[in-house]
Amino acid sequence: MALPSPPPLGAKALPDGSYDGQVVAVTGGGTGLGKGMAIEFARLGAKIAVLSRKSEHLEAGLAAMRAVGADAIAVACDVRDPDAISAAFDEIEARLGPVDVLVNNAAGNFPAPAEEMTPNGFRTVVDIVLNGTYNCSREFAIRRLAAGVPGAILNIGATYSWTGGPGTAHSAAAKAGVTNLTQSLAVEWAPDGIRVNCIAPGRFPHENLPDHMTRHRVGERGDSTIPGQRVGEVRELGWAATFLCSPYATYISGHTLVVDAANWLRRSLVMPEFVPIREQFGKHARERGTAQAAIARTRGDKA
Repeated sequence: MALPSPPPLGAKALPDGSYDGQVVAVTGGGTGLGKGMAIEFARLGAKIAVLSRKSEHLEAGLAAMRAVGADAIAVACDVRDPDAISAAFDEIEARLGPVDVLVNNAAGNFPAPAEEMTPNGFRTVVDIVLNGTYNCSREFAIRRLAAGVPGAILNIGATYSWTGGPGTAHSAAAKAGVTNLTQSLAVEWAPDGIRVNCIAPGRFPHENLPDHMTRHRVGERGDSTIPGQRVGEVRELGWAATFLCSPYATYISGHTLVVDAANWLRRSLVMPEFVPIREQFGKHARERGTAQAAIARTRGDKA
């Protein structure tokens, strides 16, 4: 028996109008989980600013927001560039009003053995995930502090920020920094009414998943590796996000909420066979075909 299914698509976790009059900015909000969270804020009345570097992602995000009737804009922004972030916030304020809620969702990741990562590859992921989260949070806080008004920041972390992430050393290190940054900023900015929280998502299949994660779609073997016996629905993450940033969570700050059906806590006396990361994603895997095919072979599946 799996965990119960969530309420149907279209259900809301909060009362209608919970975000009426508020502006929510979502970095990386044009695709995947960022878009899914932005949709839930929009359905509760928020005005949405979708931020991304890529024009096609901006267009996709804006179309999704308008499909649910949101007042929304798309703003080009590279979270690694503080000047670009400042310009993006200026544009949002001019078109929608000051940002009330910031969701730091923009990220970068690719699986590889640590010795095969280039310094530039490592630096790029850390720059987007950790520095980008700080850059956007700082810009948001400067403006809220100057105006003397409260606000809410939601960072997107990962469960391997506590455990490490073999094959994703760059992302795991950056996400660990995001977890710590969440706690530090929550303490610093609480006296000024700014809350800072974090979500660590589990498996949430969506149309923009990278190739190395597509085996975890609903109905495939990925379900049976999760204690809850199912993957998450994107709307479930959106409901968690809208709650943490809402007036119903005003006494919650500095918290990382894990949304993964207990998957990261799983331990067993009988562990599956260990497969070195270089055999999954490294040169050895590529010599045997694709990294994905190598994973399938180690699991005994058909490649």
